[in-house]
Amino acid sequence: MFQLSIIKDTLSVHPSNFGVPPDEALIAEINKKYANRVLHDLGLCVCLFDLVQAGEGKVRYGDGFLWYKVVFRMVVFRPFTSEVIIAKVKSSDEDGIRLTIGFFDDMHIPAAYLPQPSAFDPNERAHFWLPSPPSPPSSPSHTTSAPSLLDSLVSSRMYIDQGEILRVRVEADQFCDDEPGPQKFVEGVGAEAKGRVRAPYNVVCSIAEQGLGPVAWWTGETEDTGDVDAEGDAMEEG
Repeated sequence: MFQLSIIKDTLSVHPSNFGVPPDEALIAEINKKYANRVLHDLGLCVCLFDLVQAGEGKVRYGDGFLWYKVVFRMVVFRPFTSEVIIAKVKSSDEDGIRLTIGFFDDMHIPAAYLPQPSAFDPNERAHFWLPSPPSPPSSPSHTTSAPSLLDSLVSSRMYIDQGEILRVRVEADQFCDDEPGPQKFVEGVGAEAKGRVRAPYNVVCSIAEQGLGPVAWWTGETEDTGDVDAEGDAMEEG
């Protein structure tokens, strides 16, 4: 889930910090610039691990800052493919389930990666799995489609409710670089941007296999939700 990445950069130290030891001033500048920032094809930066190398501070013409060439290791959140992690359901819609692990909310389970047969209940605003789908009638055209699943008994459904703790497997991650640009025109008329702004980093997950999904399905007990919310704080303390 977490890995160390080596980063090289040139950082400045403000004159007001000249009285602070250079290493401490540089560590503060690194965390200020990189903490909670997504680096493309790298992941979400969490915090500085250590300062590997720092050159001699030099003054550039035109400002009073000291500039340092530095090499450091950063703790980065980027789970690997097929990794199994614990997450909490943040919300659900027709497209799937959105997850959170406390410090990172851009995790998503598409509807195709839910256990089958499953459907979205608009009244409960939650997806459910039907372990024993209704027996198909003699008609060969009958399928376990969403409309037919919504006709099933509520007592036979296994819901995935908001706030529930899930065991999920990472299928892929996606980096998006939506930079602002000139307004697009269609037949001379300005077109407004459609859809919400995409997150710079998304993790796609699955619960479509044995042992995955709500932990209560497999253990009969609800896992402590505090472990999910405090995971980011525990890493920083480490």
